Order: sequence, then structure tokens, then C-alpha cells
Amino acid sequence: MTRPLTTEALVVSPLTSGDKSSAIQRLAQTLADAGRVTDLPAFLHDVAAREDQMASGLPGGIGVPHCRSPYVSVPSIAVGISPAGVDFGAPDGPAHLIFLIAAPA
Repeated sequence: MTRPLTTEALVVSPLTSGDKSSAIQRLAQTLADAGRVTDLPAFLHDVAAREDQMASGLPGGIGVPHCRSPYVSVPSIAVGISPAGVDFGAPDGPAHLIFLIAAPA
């Protein structure tokens, strides 16, 4: 039986994190709490390594931090809605809608 990529439990609203690192941490914790990430620190390392390669901000206020990781047990998307916005490096400003995409290695 397949599990959905996201559920209501994987939505964080409002996401009150003030920076990219803490926003990713909060969304990743949500995945770990749901049993979709088996090792939170190792998964965060994998996400950070991917973020170091290229900014994941898209025009229109969207952030899409993501990675493939052996610590992902279920393909998942955690969603954060940030009223204040978080800088993910998009040329037009901060992200208000953030999708943390966790894919198995």
C-alpha cells in the first residue's frame, strides 16, 4: 500500500521560522515526527549539502528545498506557509510557500 506524498499532518501553518535553516529544520522535524525520516540530523545534513549546490527559491514566493537521502523511509513533501517569508535565494524575494521534498536515495 502506498502512502500519500503529503498529509494534513505534514503542513506547518503558520511557519514562523525566520531563516532558511530553521525553516528546513522545522519541516524536517515534522517529517521525522511522522516516521518518514529515520535520522533527522543525517537527513538535515543531506538537505544542507543540496542547498549548498544551488538556491532553491523560485519566483512567485516559493521555496523548494529538497534532497535524496537514505534516511527517507517514505517519499514525502512537508509544506510550510510563512506569512513573513523566508529567503531561499529567489530573485524576486522571500518564499511564503515552502515545500520540503524528501526522496529516498
